[in-house]
Amino acid sequence: MAIPPSNHPCWQKLASGAITKIKTQHLGTQLLAKRMEKSTAPVPERAAELHAFFTRWERILPSEISQLTTL
Repeated sequence: MAIPPSNHPCWQKLASGAITKIKTQHLGTQLLAKRMEKSTAPVPERAAELHAFFTRWERILPSEISQLTTL
């Protein structure tokens, strides 16, 4: 499954807290979710970071990527 473009609304939603609802066994994704949950950075900045993370790890996170637009 392809990564949604950076302007897709799912990134804003994930950055606003939905990232914690992703079911994952990947430690890096779990740590990112915890860090996003506690972050005080603006939502657009967090959304950009999430997009960059999933773009970088696209090959090993197909299950997580399939959940991005359904949360």
